[in-house]
Amino acid sequence: MAVSADYREYVLEQMGRVAPVSGRAMFGGVGIYSDGFFFALMDDGAVYLKVDDTNRAMFVDAGMSQFDPFGDGQQVMKYYELPADLLESPDLLRPWMDAALDVARRARKGKKKK
Repeated sequence: MAVSADYREYVLEQMGRVAPVSGRAMFGGVGIYSDGFFFALMDDGAVYLKVDDTNRAMFVDAGMSQFDPFGDGQQVMKYYELPADLLESPDLLRPWMDAALDVARRARKGKKKK
């Protein structure tokens, strides 16, 4: 994972037009949080949003790939790449971010029940 300072600043600024966000360094990449929920990450010039069965089709229909941190297909994560052009428009980005935040909220509730 590697994220340039310029890319990090750009992504956080663009996402910040939709909702308050912050980034934290994470294994060379950046974890993205909103209201305390980890819902996205940056890696190698791409943004990945958290998915489950409720929003996965958005990404699959757009032809986006699942986050595979080691590139081996063995350890894919529940994050899919965000179409890069969506970062240019808060109106287009909003439903994708909202859906990923909803996934993060549900995931946290599920962990508390155990």
